[in-house]
Amino acid sequence: MAVARNPTVRQRRLGRMLREARTGAGKTIAHAAGVLDCAESKISRIEAAQSGIRSLDLRVLLDFYGVTDTTSRERFQDLARNGRERGWWSQYEGSLNSAYSDLIALEWDASDLYVVDTTIIPGLLQTPAYTAAVVRMQNPDKSDSDVEAQVKVRGQRRQTFARSVPLRFWAVIAESALKADLGKDVMRDQLESLLTLARETNIQVQVLPSHAAINTTLYGPFGILSFPEPVETDIVYQDSLTSIIYYEDPQQVSFYTSLFRRLNSEALPVEQSLSIIKEHIDGTD
Repeated sequence: MAVARNPTVRQRRLGRMLREARTGAGKTIAHAAGVLDCAESKISRIEAAQSGIRSLDLRVLLDFYGVTDTTSRERFQDLARNGRERGWWSQYEGSLNSAYSDLIALEWDASDLYVVDTTIIPGLLQTPAYTAAVVRMQNPDKSDSDVEAQVKVRGQRRQTFARSVPLRFWAVIAESALKADLGKDVMRDQLESLLTLARETNIQVQVLPSHAAINTTLYGPFGILSFPEPVETDIVYQDSLTSIIYYEDPQQVSFYTSLFRRLNSEALPVEQSLSIIKEHIDGTD
């Protein structure tokens, strides 16, 4: 099997899932190599996404690891079969860093996304004009073409809401994000769009009021991605101006999950949140 010199995020997920299935079954790399009658280095390469895996070998390993659930096995097989495929975002690879491309791919495959944003409206809920204003504010030296490309990519990410099974999206947004000084017209249109989107059945928006004590202890923007099948663990990401950091260790994921639950409980209920957004829309007039 050819070496994957530039593995996709799906290949890396498959490798991680196989490693977790192996360790969960109490098997070592040597045990897995023995059942496939291959070198241990082959198992290591597969789990590190440095090499693909044949369908027959995958079935043998899943049997050996005791993965009997049909849906779970199909998920493994789908990732193995389509792991090399790249989505619509691949056309922007020259202008997107690899971490951002990974985020888009993860969003596309996720069933649920829980987001906390402390300064701006979450990317998946942004209007084009708002995105352009934010990008220019963050990097005034960006060319118009680069800004346009970033706006286009961010807009296309919303395709996750148009899938046959739409992404379920839950956002906790700090109230300060509703007051950003990006121009009255830009903010009014953004808040009106946010209000409309927040009424969709698969999108929930809560506002964390400025007076909430937890505002002083926030760890910055982060998101938690969940996937359709229990064989895939949640992934946490932190998005900064220059990089995206991913956390997959169960303890780290648990920490951010607990933090999201605290924020969820301290943020305003959905209906009150919509009322606050409406008040800020009225304030832009």
